[in-house]
Amino acid sequence: MKLARPKTGKQVAIPAPAAEPRGTMKARRQSALLKTGALQSAILNSANFSSIATDDKGVIQLFNIGAERMLGYAAADVMNLITPADFSDPQEVIQRAQALSAEFGTAIAPGFEALVFKASRGIEDIYELTYLRKNGTRLPAVVSVTALRDAQHTIIGYLLIGTDNTARKKVEGERQRLDQALHETNLELQGAKVAAERANRAKSDFLSSMSHELRSPLNAILGFAQLMDSGSPPPTAPQKDSIDQILQAGWYLLELINEVLDLALIESGRLSLSMEPMSLAEVLGDCQAMIEPQARKSAISVGFCTPDTPLFVKADRTRVKQIFVNLLSNAIKYNRVGGTVEVSCRARPGGRVRVSFQDTGEGLPLDKLAQLFQPFNRLGQEAGIEEGTGIGLVVCKQLVELMGGEIGVDSTVGVGCLFWIELNAASGIEVPAGALPAVATAAAGVAAGTPLRTVLCVEDNPANLLLVARLLARRPDIQLLSAKDGRRGIEMAHAAMPEVILMDINLPGISGLTALRILAGDPATAHIPVIALSANAMPRDIQKGLEAGFFRYLTKPIKVNEFMDTLDLALEGARTRSHDANHEATSP
Repeated sequence: MKLARPKTGKQVAIPAPAAEPRGTMKARRQSALLKTGALQSAILNSANFSSIATDDKGVIQLFNIGAERMLGYAAADVMNLITPADFSDPQEVIQRAQALSAEFGTAIAPGFEALVFKASRGIEDIYELTYLRKNGTRLPAVVSVTALRDAQHTIIGYLLIGTDNTARKKVEGERQRLDQALHETNLELQGAKVAAERANRAKSDFLSSMSHELRSPLNAILGFAQLMDSGSPPPTAPQKDSIDQILQAGWYLLELINEVLDLALIESGRLSLSMEPMSLAEVLGDCQAMIEPQARKSAISVGFCTPDTPLFVKADRTRVKQIFVNLLSNAIKYNRVGGTVEVSCRARPGGRVRVSFQDTGEGLPLDKLAQLFQPFNRLGQEAGIEEGTGIGLVVCKQLVELMGGEIGVDSTVGVGCLFWIELNAASGIEVPAGALPAVATAAAGVAAGTPLRTVLCVEDNPANLLLVARLLARRPDIQLLSAKDGRRGIEMAHAAMPEVILMDINLPGISGLTALRILAGDPATAHIPVIALSANAMPRDIQKGLEAGFFRYLTKPIKVNEFMDTLDLALEGARTRSHDANHEATSP
Protein backbone atom coordinates (compact mmCIF):
# COMPACT_ATOMS: atom_id res chain seq x y z
CA MET A 1 0.00 0.00 0.00
CA LYS A 2 1.29 3.41 -0.91
CA LEU A 3 1.23 6.24 1.59
CA ALA A 4 0.32 9.81 0.69
CA ARG A 5 0.99 12.87 2.84
CA PRO A 6 -2.07 15.13 3.17
CA LYS A 7 -1.92 18.84 3.89
CA THR A 8 -2.25 18.15 7.61
CA GLY A 9 1.03 16.28 7.51
CA LYS A 10 -0.45 12.87 8.33
CA GLN A 11 0.12 9.86 6.07
CA VAL A 12 -3.01 8.37 4.45
CA ALA A 13 -3.17 4.90 2.92
CA ILE A 14 -4.28 4.73 -0.80
CA PRO A 15 -5.60 1.32 -1.85
CA ALA A 16 -4.02 -0.37 -4.99
CA PRO A 17 -6.29 -1.20 -7.98
CA ALA A 18 -7.92 -4.57 -7.71
CA ALA A 19 -6.43 -7.36 -9.88
CA GLU A 20 -8.55 -8.36 -12.96
CA PRO A 21 -10.01 -11.84 -12.57
CA ARG A 22 -8.25 -14.52 -14.66
CA GLY A 23 -11.47 -15.48 -16.44
CA THR A 24 -12.09 -11.91 -17.61
CA MET A 25 -8.63 -11.64 -19.19
CA LYS A 26 -9.12 -14.92 -21.09
CA ALA A 27 -12.49 -13.78 -22.38
CA ARG A 28 -10.98 -10.52 -23.61
CA ARG A 29 -8.19 -12.36 -25.51
CA GLN A 30 -10.69 -14.71 -27.11
CA SER A 31 -12.80 -11.74 -28.21
CA ALA A 32 -9.75 -10.08 -29.80
CA LEU A 33 -8.85 -13.29 -31.62
CA LEU A 34 -12.36 -13.67 -32.88
CA LYS A 35 -12.35 -10.07 -34.10
CA THR A 36 -8.99 -10.58 -35.84
CA GLY A 37 -10.25 -13.76 -37.42
CA ALA A 38 -13.37 -12.03 -38.59
CA LEU A 39 -11.27 -9.28 -40.15
CA GLN A 40 -9.01 -11.80 -41.87
CA SER A 41 -12.03 -13.72 -43.10
CA ALA A 42 -13.61 -10.50 -44.40
CA ILE A 43 -10.41 -9.61 -46.21
CA LEU A 44 -9.99 -13.04 -47.75
CA ASN A 45 -13.63 -13.28 -48.77
CA SER A 46 -14.01 -9.71 -50.02
CA ALA A 47 -15.49 -9.49 -53.48
CA ASN A 48 -14.05 -6.01 -54.04
CA PHE A 49 -10.43 -7.04 -54.63
CA SER A 50 -8.53 -10.18 -55.50
CA SER A 51 -6.17 -11.75 -52.97
CA ILE A 52 -3.81 -14.30 -54.48
CA ALA A 53 -1.14 -15.95 -52.33
CA THR A 54 1.58 -18.13 -53.81
CA ASP A 55 4.43 -20.21 -52.53
CA ASP A 56 8.01 -19.13 -53.08
CA LYS A 57 7.91 -20.64 -56.60
CA GLY A 58 4.81 -18.65 -57.55
CA VAL A 59 2.31 -21.51 -57.53
CA ILE A 60 -1.05 -20.27 -56.28
CA GLN A 61 -1.97 -21.40 -52.76
CA LEU A 62 -4.85 -19.02 -51.99
CA PHE A 63 -7.43 -17.60 -54.38
CA ASN A 64 -10.15 -15.57 -52.67
CA ILE A 65 -13.73 -14.85 -53.66
CA GLY A 66 -12.75 -11.48 -55.11
CA ALA A 67 -10.22 -13.19 -57.40
CA GLU A 68 -12.87 -15.69 -58.49
CA ARG A 69 -15.36 -12.90 -59.23
CA MET A 70 -12.86 -10.73 -61.06
CA LEU A 71 -11.11 -13.44 -63.10
CA GLY A 72 -13.86 -16.03 -63.57
CA TYR A 73 -11.73 -18.93 -62.32
CA ALA A 74 -12.75 -21.10 -59.38
CA ALA A 75 -10.10 -21.52 -56.71
CA ALA A 76 -9.90 -25.22 -57.58
CA ASP A 77 -9.01 -24.29 -61.17
CA VAL A 78 -5.79 -22.58 -60.19
CA MET A 79 -4.60 -23.58 -56.71
CA ASN A 80 -1.47 -25.75 -56.80
CA LEU A 81 -1.62 -25.67 -60.60
CA ILE A 82 -0.54 -22.35 -62.12
CA THR A 83 1.11 -19.02 -61.27
CA PRO A 84 -0.45 -15.54 -61.69
CA ALA A 85 1.76 -15.07 -64.75
CA ASP A 86 -0.34 -17.68 -66.54
CA PHE A 87 -3.42 -15.41 -66.66
CA SER A 88 -1.48 -12.14 -67.13
CA ASP A 89 -1.10 -10.43 -70.52
CA PRO A 90 2.07 -12.11 -71.89
CA GLN A 91 3.17 -9.03 -73.85
CA GLU A 92 2.92 -6.84 -70.75
CA VAL A 93 4.89 -9.41 -68.75
CA ILE A 94 7.63 -9.39 -71.41
CA GLN A 95 7.75 -5.57 -71.39
CA ARG A 96 7.93 -5.53 -67.60
CA ALA A 97 10.79 -8.03 -67.63
CA GLN A 98 12.70 -5.92 -70.16
CA ALA A 99 12.15 -2.73 -68.18
CA LEU A 100 13.29 -4.31 -64.91
CA SER A 101 16.34 -5.88 -66.61
CA ALA A 102 17.36 -2.45 -67.86
CA GLU A 103 16.66 -0.84 -64.47
CA PHE A 104 18.58 -3.34 -62.32
CA GLY A 105 21.22 -4.38 -64.84
CA THR A 106 20.42 -8.08 -64.64
CA ALA A 107 18.55 -10.54 -66.84
CA ILE A 108 14.99 -11.15 -65.61
CA ALA A 109 12.89 -13.86 -67.21
CA PRO A 110 9.48 -12.84 -68.59
CA GLY A 111 7.36 -14.88 -66.18
CA PHE A 112 6.36 -14.89 -62.52
CA GLU A 113 9.84 -13.59 -61.57
CA ALA A 114 9.05 -10.34 -63.41
CA LEU A 115 5.85 -9.95 -61.37
CA VAL A 116 7.55 -10.23 -57.94
CA PHE A 117 11.16 -9.18 -58.61
CA LYS A 118 11.00 -5.91 -56.67
CA ALA A 119 9.04 -7.38 -53.79
CA SER A 120 11.61 -10.20 -53.48
CA ARG A 121 14.23 -7.50 -52.82
CA GLY A 122 12.14 -5.70 -50.22
CA ILE A 123 11.05 -2.91 -52.57
CA GLU A 124 7.47 -1.74 -52.43
CA ASP A 125 5.87 -2.55 -55.76
CA ILE A 126 2.53 -1.45 -57.18
CA TYR A 127 1.96 -1.66 -60.92
CA GLU A 128 -0.69 -1.87 -63.60
CA LEU A 129 -1.30 -5.18 -65.33
CA THR A 130 -3.96 -6.67 -67.55
CA TYR A 131 -5.42 -9.99 -66.38
CA LEU A 132 -6.94 -12.39 -68.92
CA ARG A 133 -10.24 -13.75 -67.61
CA LYS A 134 -11.32 -17.35 -68.07
CA ASN A 135 -13.83 -16.24 -70.74
CA GLY A 136 -11.05 -14.52 -72.71
CA THR A 137 -11.95 -10.93 -71.82
CA ARG A 138 -9.41 -8.52 -70.42
CA LEU A 139 -9.40 -6.92 -66.97
CA PRO A 140 -7.13 -3.90 -66.30
CA ALA A 141 -5.95 -4.13 -62.69
CA VAL A 142 -3.69 -2.35 -60.21
CA VAL A 143 -1.57 -4.99 -58.43
CA SER A 144 0.23 -4.60 -55.11
CA VAL A 145 2.87 -7.28 -54.38
CA THR A 146 4.26 -8.20 -50.95
CA ALA A 147 6.84 -10.88 -50.10
CA LEU A 148 5.72 -13.24 -47.28
CA ARG A 149 8.56 -14.24 -44.88
CA ASP A 150 8.91 -16.65 -41.97
CA ALA A 151 10.46 -15.92 -38.59
CA GLN A 152 13.95 -16.20 -40.08
CA HIS A 153 12.97 -13.64 -42.81
CA THR A 154 13.13 -16.28 -45.51
CA ILE A 155 10.63 -15.76 -48.35
CA ILE A 156 8.00 -18.42 -48.19
CA GLY A 157 5.58 -16.90 -50.71
CA TYR A 158 4.02 -13.81 -52.22
CA LEU A 159 0.73 -11.97 -51.78
CA LEU A 160 -0.72 -10.23 -54.84
CA ILE A 161 -3.68 -7.95 -54.14
CA GLY A 162 -5.44 -6.63 -57.21
CA THR A 163 -8.17 -4.02 -57.72
CA ASP A 164 -10.30 -3.51 -60.79
CA ASN A 165 -8.80 -0.64 -62.82
CA THR A 166 -11.52 -0.58 -65.48
CA ALA A 167 -13.16 2.67 -64.34
CA ARG A 168 -9.87 4.56 -64.12
CA LYS A 169 -8.75 3.16 -67.47
CA LYS A 170 -12.04 4.28 -68.96
CA VAL A 171 -11.54 7.78 -67.55
CA GLU A 172 -7.96 7.79 -68.85
CA GLY A 173 -9.16 6.60 -72.23
CA GLU A 174 -11.75 9.37 -72.35
CA ARG A 175 -9.13 11.88 -71.31
CA GLN A 176 -6.76 10.61 -73.99
CA ARG A 177 -9.52 10.82 -76.56
CA LEU A 178 -10.31 14.34 -75.43
CA ASP A 179 -6.62 15.24 -75.51
CA GLN A 180 -6.34 13.78 -78.99
CA ALA A 181 -9.46 15.62 -80.11
CA LEU A 182 -8.10 18.83 -78.59
CA HIS A 183 -4.75 18.24 -80.28
CA GLU A 184 -6.46 17.67 -83.62
CA THR A 185 -8.61 20.76 -83.08
CA ASN A 186 -5.48 22.79 -82.27
CA LEU A 187 -3.84 21.48 -85.41
CA GLU A 188 -6.92 22.46 -87.39
CA LEU A 189 -6.92 25.91 -85.78
CA GLN A 190 -3.21 26.31 -86.48
CA GLY A 191 -3.82 25.21 -90.04
CA ALA A 192 -6.71 27.66 -90.33
CA LYS A 193 -4.54 30.40 -88.84
CA VAL A 194 -1.73 29.66 -91.29
CA ALA A 195 -4.23 29.57 -94.14
CA ALA A 196 -5.77 32.86 -92.99
CA GLU A 197 -2.34 34.48 -92.70
CA ARG A 198 -1.43 33.15 -96.13
CA ALA A 199 -4.72 34.48 -97.49
CA ASN A 200 -4.09 37.86 -95.85
CA ARG A 201 -0.60 37.98 -97.35
CA ALA A 202 -1.97 36.98 -100.73
CA LYS A 203 -4.69 39.62 -100.45
CA SER A 204 -2.21 42.25 -99.37
CA ASP A 205 0.20 41.31 -102.15
CA PHE A 206 -2.66 41.32 -104.65
CA LEU A 207 -3.82 44.75 -103.47
CA SER A 208 -0.26 46.06 -103.59
CA SER A 209 0.13 44.75 -107.12
CA MET A 210 -3.25 46.14 -108.18
CA SER A 211 -2.40 49.48 -106.56
CA HIS A 212 0.77 49.62 -108.64
CA GLU A 213 -1.04 48.62 -111.83
CA LEU A 214 -3.78 51.21 -111.26
CA ARG A 215 -1.46 54.02 -110.22
CA SER A 216 0.77 53.78 -113.29
CA PRO A 217 -1.90 54.69 -115.88
CA LEU A 218 -3.55 57.04 -113.38
CA ASN A 219 -0.24 58.87 -113.08
CA ALA A 220 -0.32 59.61 -116.81
CA ILE A 221 -3.98 60.66 -116.72
CA LEU A 222 -3.61 63.05 -113.79
CA GLY A 223 -0.12 64.18 -114.72
CA PHE A 224 -0.97 65.26 -118.26
CA ALA A 225 -4.28 66.75 -117.08
CA GLN A 226 -2.32 68.92 -114.62
CA LEU A 227 0.07 69.86 -117.41
CA MET A 228 -2.81 70.97 -119.66
CA ASP A 229 -4.49 72.80 -116.79
CA SER A 230 -1.36 74.85 -116.05
CA GLY A 231 -0.10 75.14 -119.64
CA SER A 232 0.61 78.25 -121.63
CA PRO A 233 -1.48 79.53 -123.28
CA PRO A 234 -4.15 78.58 -120.73
CA PRO A 235 -6.92 76.25 -121.88
CA THR A 236 -10.18 77.66 -123.22
CA ALA A 237 -13.28 77.57 -121.02
CA PRO A 238 -14.65 74.34 -122.56
CA GLN A 239 -11.20 72.78 -122.37
CA LYS A 240 -10.90 73.89 -118.75
CA ASP A 241 -14.24 72.24 -117.91
CA SER A 242 -13.10 68.98 -119.54
CA ILE A 243 -9.76 69.05 -117.73
CA ASP A 244 -11.52 69.70 -114.42
CA GLN A 245 -13.73 66.66 -115.01
CA ILE A 246 -10.66 64.50 -115.70
CA LEU A 247 -8.87 65.77 -112.59
CA GLN A 248 -11.93 65.40 -110.38
CA ALA A 249 -12.59 61.84 -111.52
CA GLY A 250 -8.89 60.93 -111.35
CA TRP A 251 -8.35 62.24 -107.82
CA TYR A 252 -11.58 60.54 -106.71
CA LEU A 253 -10.36 57.24 -108.16
CA LEU A 254 -7.05 57.70 -106.33
CA GLU A 255 -8.93 58.37 -103.08
CA LEU A 256 -10.93 55.18 -103.57
CA ILE A 257 -7.75 53.16 -104.20
CA ASN A 258 -6.10 54.57 -101.07
CA GLU A 259 -9.11 53.93 -98.82
CA VAL A 260 -9.61 50.36 -100.04
CA LEU A 261 -5.91 49.65 -99.44
CA ASP A 262 -6.07 51.19 -95.95
CA LEU A 263 -9.12 49.12 -95.06
CA ALA A 264 -7.46 45.94 -96.35
CA LEU A 265 -4.29 46.65 -94.36
CA ILE A 266 -6.24 47.26 -91.17
CA GLU A 267 -8.35 44.13 -91.57
CA SER A 268 -5.26 41.99 -92.22
CA GLY A 269 -3.49 43.42 -89.16
CA ARG A 270 -0.54 44.61 -91.24
CA LEU A 271 -0.96 48.35 -90.77
CA SER A 272 1.99 49.80 -88.85
CA LEU A 273 1.67 52.96 -86.77
CA SER A 274 4.37 55.36 -85.59
CA MET A 275 3.10 56.59 -82.21
CA GLU A 276 4.76 59.77 -80.96
CA PRO A 277 3.84 63.03 -79.18
CA MET A 278 2.43 65.60 -81.59
CA SER A 279 1.02 69.12 -81.38
CA LEU A 280 -2.66 69.33 -82.33
CA ALA A 281 -2.26 72.98 -83.33
CA GLU A 282 0.42 72.08 -85.89
CA VAL A 283 -1.55 69.20 -87.39
CA LEU A 284 -4.76 71.22 -87.57
CA GLY A 285 -2.80 74.04 -89.22
CA ASP A 286 -1.62 71.63 -91.92
CA CYS A 287 -5.18 70.37 -92.38
CA GLN A 288 -6.53 73.91 -92.65
CA ALA A 289 -4.17 74.65 -95.53
CA MET A 290 -5.18 71.43 -97.28
CA ILE A 291 -8.94 71.92 -96.85
CA GLU A 292 -9.26 75.65 -97.64
CA PRO A 293 -9.59 75.24 -101.46
CA GLN A 294 -12.52 72.83 -101.00
CA ALA A 295 -14.13 75.16 -98.44
CA ARG A 296 -13.81 78.21 -100.72
CA LYS A 297 -15.28 76.28 -103.64
CA SER A 298 -18.34 75.37 -101.54
CA ALA A 299 -18.59 78.81 -99.85
CA ILE A 300 -18.13 77.19 -96.44
CA SER A 301 -16.50 79.07 -93.58
CA VAL A 302 -14.14 76.90 -91.51
CA GLY A 303 -13.16 78.14 -88.06
CA PHE A 304 -10.40 76.70 -85.89
CA CYS A 305 -10.75 77.50 -82.17
CA THR A 306 -7.32 77.73 -80.57
CA PRO A 307 -7.22 76.29 -77.02
CA ASP A 308 -5.86 78.45 -74.17
CA THR A 309 -2.99 76.02 -73.56
CA PRO A 310 -1.14 73.92 -76.14
CA LEU A 311 -2.53 70.38 -76.41
CA PHE A 312 -0.50 67.32 -77.37
CA VAL A 313 -1.56 63.76 -78.13
CA LYS A 314 0.35 60.53 -78.64
CA ALA A 315 -0.58 59.19 -82.05
CA ASP A 316 0.57 58.58 -85.62
CA ARG A 317 0.87 62.04 -87.19
CA THR A 318 0.17 60.91 -90.75
CA ARG A 319 -2.90 58.93 -89.75
CA VAL A 320 -4.26 61.70 -87.51
CA LYS A 321 -3.95 64.14 -90.39
CA GLN A 322 -5.74 61.64 -92.64
CA ILE A 323 -8.61 61.38 -90.11
CA PHE A 324 -8.91 65.15 -89.65
CA VAL A 325 -8.92 65.81 -93.40
CA ASN A 326 -11.59 63.15 -93.92
CA LEU A 327 -13.85 64.61 -91.21
CA LEU A 328 -13.30 68.17 -92.46
CA SER A 329 -13.97 67.14 -96.06
CA ASN A 330 -17.24 65.45 -95.04
CA ALA A 331 -18.26 68.46 -92.93
CA ILE A 332 -17.80 70.68 -96.01
CA LYS A 333 -19.21 68.23 -98.55
CA TYR A 334 -22.48 67.58 -96.69
CA ASN A 335 -22.98 71.16 -95.42
CA ARG A 336 -25.44 73.73 -96.69
CA VAL A 337 -24.28 76.48 -99.05
CA GLY A 338 -22.75 79.29 -97.03
CA GLY A 339 -22.62 77.06 -93.95
CA THR A 340 -19.92 76.82 -91.32
CA VAL A 341 -17.60 74.26 -89.81
CA GLU A 342 -16.19 74.80 -86.33
CA VAL A 343 -13.17 72.83 -85.09
CA SER A 344 -12.38 72.85 -81.38
CA CYS A 345 -10.03 71.04 -78.99
CA ARG A 346 -10.21 70.53 -75.25
CA ALA A 347 -8.70 68.35 -72.57
CA ARG A 348 -10.91 65.62 -71.13
CA PRO A 349 -10.78 63.66 -67.85
CA GLY A 350 -8.70 60.50 -67.82
CA GLY A 351 -5.77 61.94 -69.77
CA ARG A 352 -7.66 62.33 -73.06
CA VAL A 353 -7.98 65.15 -75.59
CA ARG A 354 -11.14 65.64 -77.67
CA VAL A 355 -11.18 67.24 -81.12
CA SER A 356 -14.67 68.17 -82.39
CA PHE A 357 -15.93 69.02 -85.89
CA GLN A 358 -19.31 70.77 -85.89
CA ASP A 359 -21.08 71.41 -89.21
CA THR A 360 -24.34 73.13 -90.14
CA GLY A 361 -25.57 70.47 -92.54
CA GLU A 362 -28.84 68.54 -92.67
CA GLY A 363 -27.99 66.30 -89.74
CA LEU A 364 -28.72 62.58 -89.52
CA PRO A 365 -31.71 60.76 -87.98
CA LEU A 366 -31.11 57.96 -85.46
CA ASP A 367 -31.64 55.13 -87.96
CA LYS A 368 -28.89 56.50 -90.21
CA LEU A 369 -26.53 57.19 -87.30
CA ALA A 370 -26.67 53.46 -86.52
CA GLN A 371 -25.40 52.70 -90.06
CA LEU A 372 -22.75 55.42 -90.14
CA PHE A 373 -19.63 53.29 -89.80
CA GLN A 374 -20.65 50.48 -92.18
CA PRO A 375 -18.36 49.96 -95.22
CA PHE A 376 -19.66 51.24 -98.57
CA ASN A 377 -22.82 52.61 -96.93
CA ARG A 378 -23.36 56.21 -98.06
CA LEU A 379 -26.65 56.56 -96.16
CA GLY A 380 -28.75 57.24 -99.24
CA GLN A 381 -26.32 59.78 -100.74
CA GLU A 382 -25.50 57.54 -103.69
CA ALA A 383 -27.81 59.52 -105.95
CA GLY A 384 -26.54 62.88 -104.67
CA ILE A 385 -24.18 65.21 -106.46
CA GLU A 386 -21.38 64.69 -103.94
CA GLU A 387 -18.97 61.86 -104.65
CA GLY A 388 -17.92 59.48 -101.92
CA THR A 389 -16.68 55.95 -101.34
CA GLY A 390 -18.51 55.03 -98.15
CA ILE A 391 -15.19 53.81 -96.76
CA GLY A 392 -13.62 56.93 -95.27
CA LEU A 393 -15.45 56.92 -91.93
CA VAL A 394 -14.89 53.18 -91.53
CA VAL A 395 -11.15 53.69 -91.99
CA CYS A 396 -11.22 56.68 -89.59
CA LYS A 397 -12.94 54.63 -86.89
CA GLN A 398 -10.52 51.74 -87.15
CA LEU A 399 -7.47 54.02 -87.24
CA VAL A 400 -8.66 55.91 -84.13
CA GLU A 401 -9.25 52.65 -82.26
CA LEU A 402 -5.85 51.28 -83.32
CA MET A 403 -4.28 54.37 -81.75
CA GLY A 404 -6.15 53.69 -78.49
CA GLY A 405 -8.77 56.38 -79.10
CA GLU A 406 -12.50 56.68 -79.64
CA ILE A 407 -14.70 58.28 -82.30
CA GLY A 408 -18.33 59.32 -82.05
CA VAL A 409 -21.03 61.54 -83.49
CA ASP A 410 -23.98 63.57 -82.20
CA SER A 411 -26.57 64.80 -84.65
CA THR A 412 -29.70 66.93 -84.72
CA VAL A 413 -31.81 66.83 -87.88
CA GLY A 414 -31.92 70.27 -89.47
CA VAL A 415 -29.09 71.58 -87.26
CA GLY A 416 -26.03 69.55 -88.23
CA CYS A 417 -23.59 66.88 -87.05
CA LEU A 418 -20.89 66.99 -84.43
CA PHE A 419 -18.15 64.43 -85.08
CA TRP A 420 -15.53 64.01 -82.35
CA ILE A 421 -12.49 61.90 -81.66
CA GLU A 422 -10.62 61.36 -78.42
CA LEU A 423 -6.93 60.45 -78.24
CA ASN A 424 -4.51 59.87 -75.38
CA ALA A 425 -2.89 63.08 -74.18
CA ALA A 426 0.90 63.54 -74.23
CA SER A 427 2.98 65.86 -72.06
CA GLY A 428 4.66 67.61 -74.97
CA ILE A 429 7.31 67.31 -77.65
CA GLU A 430 11.01 67.30 -76.86
CA VAL A 431 12.89 69.33 -79.47
CA PRO A 432 16.55 68.23 -79.70
CA ALA A 433 19.11 70.95 -79.03
CA GLY A 434 20.37 72.49 -82.24
CA ALA A 435 17.45 71.19 -84.30
CA LEU A 436 17.12 73.17 -87.51
CA PRO A 437 13.84 74.50 -88.83
CA ALA A 438 12.51 73.16 -92.11
CA VAL A 439 13.99 74.86 -95.14
CA ALA A 440 11.49 76.57 -97.37
CA THR A 441 12.28 76.29 -101.06
CA ALA A 442 10.93 78.09 -104.07
CA ALA A 443 11.03 77.25 -107.70
CA ALA A 444 14.45 78.07 -109.02
CA GLY A 445 14.72 80.95 -111.40
CA VAL A 446 17.33 80.97 -114.12
CA ALA A 447 19.48 83.89 -115.09
CA ALA A 448 21.25 84.32 -118.38
CA GLY A 449 24.43 82.28 -118.56
CA THR A 450 23.43 80.00 -115.66
CA PRO A 451 24.74 76.47 -116.27
CA LEU A 452 22.17 73.78 -116.81
CA ARG A 453 21.36 71.36 -113.99
CA THR A 454 21.31 67.72 -115.08
CA VAL A 455 18.53 65.37 -113.92
CA LEU A 456 18.52 61.66 -114.79
CA CYS A 457 15.16 59.85 -114.89
CA VAL A 458 15.28 56.04 -114.74
CA GLU A 459 11.82 54.94 -115.90
CA ASP A 460 10.62 52.13 -118.19
CA ASN A 461 7.04 53.36 -118.69
CA PRO A 462 6.96 55.61 -121.80
CA ALA A 463 3.92 57.60 -120.65
CA ASN A 464 5.44 58.33 -117.23
CA LEU A 465 8.79 59.25 -118.81
CA LEU A 466 7.02 61.59 -121.24
CA LEU A 467 5.17 63.21 -118.33
CA VAL A 468 8.44 63.95 -116.51
CA ALA A 469 9.94 65.28 -119.74
CA ARG A 470 6.98 67.64 -120.28
CA LEU A 471 7.18 68.87 -116.68
CA LEU A 472 10.92 69.55 -116.83
CA ALA A 473 10.55 71.18 -120.24
CA ARG A 474 9.07 74.13 -118.31
CA ARG A 475 12.37 74.50 -116.48
CA PRO A 476 14.98 76.05 -118.81
CA ASP A 477 17.61 75.53 -116.10
CA ILE A 478 17.30 71.71 -116.28
CA GLN A 479 18.41 69.22 -118.90
CA LEU A 480 16.85 65.76 -118.68
CA LEU A 481 18.58 62.45 -119.35
CA SER A 482 16.68 59.18 -119.31
CA ALA A 483 17.33 55.45 -118.98
CA LYS A 484 14.81 52.63 -119.32
CA ASP A 485 16.36 50.10 -116.90
CA GLY A 486 18.41 50.08 -113.72
CA ARG A 487 21.75 48.97 -115.17
CA ARG A 488 21.62 51.57 -117.93
CA GLY A 489 20.71 54.16 -115.31
CA ILE A 490 23.82 53.29 -113.26
CA GLU A 491 26.00 53.56 -116.37
CA MET A 492 24.56 56.98 -117.27
CA ALA A 493 24.96 58.19 -113.67
CA HIS A 494 28.69 57.42 -113.86
CA ALA A 495 29.05 58.99 -117.31
CA ALA A 496 27.00 62.19 -116.82
CA MET A 497 27.23 62.72 -113.05
CA PRO A 498 23.70 64.20 -112.79
CA GLU A 499 22.86 66.39 -109.83
CA VAL A 500 19.60 64.52 -109.10
CA ILE A 501 18.28 61.10 -110.11
CA LEU A 502 14.57 60.21 -110.41
CA MET A 503 14.21 56.44 -109.90
CA ASP A 504 11.27 54.12 -110.50
CA ILE A 505 11.19 51.00 -108.28
CA ASN A 506 9.86 48.34 -110.67
CA LEU A 507 12.40 48.28 -113.48
CA PRO A 508 13.52 45.63 -115.96
CA GLY A 509 16.61 43.70 -114.88
CA ILE A 510 17.42 45.11 -111.46
CA SER A 511 14.96 47.00 -109.27
CA GLY A 512 15.26 50.65 -108.32
CA LEU A 513 16.16 49.58 -104.76
CA THR A 514 19.09 47.51 -106.05
CA ALA A 515 20.21 50.35 -108.33
CA LEU A 516 20.09 52.74 -105.35
CA ARG A 517 22.28 50.42 -103.27
CA ILE A 518 24.85 50.21 -106.09
CA LEU A 519 24.93 53.99 -106.53
CA ALA A 520 25.15 54.61 -102.76
CA GLY A 521 27.98 52.09 -102.45
CA ASP A 522 30.14 53.81 -105.08
CA PRO A 523 32.05 56.88 -103.78
CA ALA A 524 31.74 58.48 -107.21
CA THR A 525 27.91 58.52 -107.10
CA ALA A 526 27.11 58.21 -103.39
CA HIS A 527 26.57 61.99 -103.07
CA ILE A 528 23.82 62.19 -105.73
CA PRO A 529 20.33 62.53 -104.18
CA VAL A 530 17.97 59.89 -105.57
CA ILE A 531 14.22 60.56 -105.51
CA ALA A 532 11.93 57.52 -105.70
CA LEU A 533 9.10 58.05 -108.16
CA SER A 534 7.03 54.89 -107.83
CA ALA A 535 3.55 53.41 -108.06
CA ASN A 536 4.46 51.17 -105.08
CA ALA A 537 2.45 53.25 -102.63
CA MET A 538 1.77 50.88 -99.73
CA PRO A 539 3.02 52.27 -96.39
CA ARG A 540 5.54 49.46 -96.04
CA ASP A 541 6.87 50.23 -99.56
CA ILE A 542 7.40 53.89 -98.64
CA GLN A 543 9.05 53.02 -95.33
CA LYS A 544 11.27 50.43 -97.00
CA GLY A 545 12.32 52.96 -99.65
CA LEU A 546 13.18 55.69 -97.15
CA GLU A 547 15.12 53.22 -95.01
CA ALA A 548 17.04 52.16 -98.14
CA GLY A 549 18.29 55.74 -98.56
CA PHE A 550 16.07 57.54 -101.06
CA PHE A 551 16.20 61.32 -100.63
CA ARG A 552 12.41 61.44 -100.90
CA TYR A 553 9.75 58.90 -101.87
CA LEU A 554 7.03 60.27 -104.19
CA THR A 555 4.12 58.04 -105.15
CA LYS A 556 2.30 58.01 -108.44
CA PRO A 557 0.11 59.69 -109.49
CA ILE A 558 2.40 62.64 -108.84
CA LYS A 559 1.14 66.02 -107.74
CA VAL A 560 2.91 68.56 -109.94
CA ASN A 561 3.57 71.12 -107.21
CA GLU A 562 4.85 68.49 -104.79
CA PHE A 563 7.07 67.00 -107.48
CA MET A 564 8.61 70.36 -108.43
CA ASP A 565 9.14 71.39 -104.79
CA THR A 566 10.89 68.10 -104.03
CA LEU A 567 13.07 68.42 -107.10
CA ASP A 568 14.09 71.98 -106.09
CA LEU A 569 14.95 70.74 -102.61
CA ALA A 570 17.13 67.96 -104.04
CA LEU A 571 18.86 70.38 -106.45
CA GLU A 572 19.55 72.80 -103.61
CA GLY A 573 21.01 69.97 -101.57
CA ALA A 574 23.15 68.90 -104.51
CA ARG A 575 24.44 72.47 -104.94
CA THR A 576 25.34 72.66 -101.23
CA ARG A 577 27.20 69.35 -101.32
CA SER A 578 29.07 70.40 -104.49
CA HIS A 579 30.10 73.68 -102.86
CA ASP A 580 31.31 71.87 -99.72
CA ALA A 581 33.29 69.36 -101.81
CA ASN A 582 34.99 72.15 -103.81
CA HIS A 583 35.83 74.01 -100.62
CA GLU A 584 37.46 70.92 -99.12
CA ALA A 585 39.42 70.30 -102.32
CA THR A 586 40.87 73.84 -102.38
CA SER A 587 41.58 74.09 -98.64
CA PRO A 588 45.30 73.81 -97.72
